[in-house]
Amino acid sequence: MTQSPILRPSDEVAAALEAGRPIVALESTIISHGLPRPRNLEVARELEEVVRAAGAVPATIAVLDGVPRIGLNEVELERIAMEDGLRKLGQRDLPVAAALKASGATTVSATSFLAARAGIRIFATGGLGGVHRGWTDDQDESADLDTLARTRLTVVCAGVKSILDVPATLQRLETRGVSVVGYRTGDFPGFYLHSSGYPVDWRIETAAEAADIMRGQDALGGPETALVVANPVPVDQQLDPELHDRVLSEALSAAERDGVTGQAITPFLLGYLVNGTAGASLEANLAAVRGNTALAAQIATAWARP
Repeated sequence: MTQSPILRPSDEVAAALEAGRPIVALESTIISHGLPRPRNLEVARELEEVVRAAGAVPATIAVLDGVPRIGLNEVELERIAMEDGLRKLGQRDLPVAAALKASGATTVSATSFLAARAGIRIFATGGLGGVHRGWTDDQDESADLDTLARTRLTVVCAGVKSILDVPATLQRLETRGVSVVGYRTGDFPGFYLHSSGYPVDWRIETAAEAADIMRGQDALGGPETALVVANPVPVDQQLDPELHDRVLSEALSAAERDGVTGQAITPFLLGYLVNGTAGASLEANLAAVRGNTALAAQIATAWARP
């Protein structure tokens, strides 16, 4: 793929792209907005090391001074972790950030778009955005879904955030032609939970099978849609289901009581879950991200083989 001149790969990522080595894209919002300091920087380094341990190259993506960076050096990684006032950038924000020379961390939609533009095919994240509860009233839906419907990328995730309308999100993914497979599971994962309680139509057992599906996408042609590899958090590392359901119910009631809507609803609910579970939801989230990153590196390695 011909890279956009506005993108700036790190030296390591540029060399890997040239050589056809396996690469895994990583988002930066979990670093800047999802974790407290200094743990966010520790986790960022840890996730990159997980990728390297599997023989792949990590490409943490962010925008610094208007320039999309595909892979960050240590100074840039520290900047994303420690700098105040960083924006959270979706795909629609990228041209504005470029024009105004703004800095920000990239969400799933922006990371997916930039990774694909750079020629990177595999992306690891925690959970996708999706259709929000009550969507029939306010049409609130994450930009992640639209981006995945027109971006040829494989996203390894632990399902969608459990604060969302899971069946509506699965239906929307089907309508938009985004393939979803469960990794060693017939259930769609529930982000913090091993299972959301809803099935997936396809199950795979190996990273090589995911790579074969990617080859099938390319051979068939058609719309440039994504492949979602749904990888559940291990049962022994999931959030206690009863605690999850109780605190989420309380969070939804609090949001309705306080009139929290729109873009404020997701951070409100996730923050409520962290506080209401004494940090257990955050640990389950990190367990999912680690597992997704390791699996993404295995898929990248299988994809890079002739």
